[in-house]
Amino acid sequence: MTAADPFARSYAEITEIRLQDPGRIARLAATRKRRTVAEVDGAMMIVAADHPARGALGSGARTDAMASRTELLDRLREALAVPGVDGVLGTADVLEDLLLLGALEDKVVFASMNRGGLQGGSWEIEDRFTAYDARSIRAAGFDGGKMLTRIDLEDERTSKTLQWSADAVSELAREELIAMVEPFMSSRRDGRVVNDLTPEGVIRSIHIAQGLGTTSAYTWLKIPAVDDMERVMDATTLPSVILGGDPVGKDPDEVRASWRTALACPNVRGLVVGRTLLYPADGDVTSAVSTAVEMTR
Repeated sequence: MTAADPFARSYAEITEIRLQDPGRIARLAATRKRRTVAEVDGAMMIVAADHPARGALGSGARTDAMASRTELLDRLREALAVPGVDGVLGTADVLEDLLLLGALEDKVVFASMNRGGLQGGSWEIEDRFTAYDARSIRAAGFDGGKMLTRIDLEDERTSKTLQWSADAVSELAREELIAMVEPFMSSRRDGRVVNDLTPEGVIRSIHIAQGLGTTSAYTWLKIPAVDDMERVMDATTLPSVILGGDPVGKDPDEVRASWRTALACPNVRGLVVGRTLLYPADGDVTSAVSTAVEMTR
């Protein structure tokens, strides 16, 4: 690390910078080489890394897969280096580590906004905003904010989540930033929050989500790949991206086939995938990411 090369070359250096020169994060954000979504050739390939902030550390059969930050950063850097990967989605801690490592150069960046619905919490459905807000996303020079919006008609805390998400959509639009809404119809089963992944459930969530806020001009949707995607995506004219989900118990070939089907819909503009690509069963991150990139191109 030198004056000519401001990036950290080790994880120990990241800690040292955070201790001795925390202002470097803002300076690097201001000078970062950027790429906008309009400059992406074809559908986007975005790697998601905001799960740990919600206490969701598992991937596949590994319940603590994301417990090691350095391992996660190793996998993220490997994924972001694959040609055709356009960017990343994360909370401030992850994005700023990547920024200090120089891994966000020439990348599209989405900031995760609400991680307060902790996995397993009695209040989990209340997806409180605990991370980025519109002003901080604009200050960092990122492209937009993502909000998880789970809708449980039997839990009155859902009304708070809807209000917070509506406010965030409006605030992002005022900053001319993308509001990426990730909606689910949800319910509790045996104490766990479970999302409705039927076409009818996803369609209903789409209609609720796209009506949030004072304008939908900057709203995008983040939608799971489910059965009958042509009918599902006919529920909206908004640009949409397909989420990857947790790979536990899923056949990789079937998952990829569902992504291909979804990407064929004209208003689907890419994939936002995290654990499925960062922690593949065979351990080969580059191969898993490359396969996903081929679908988007």
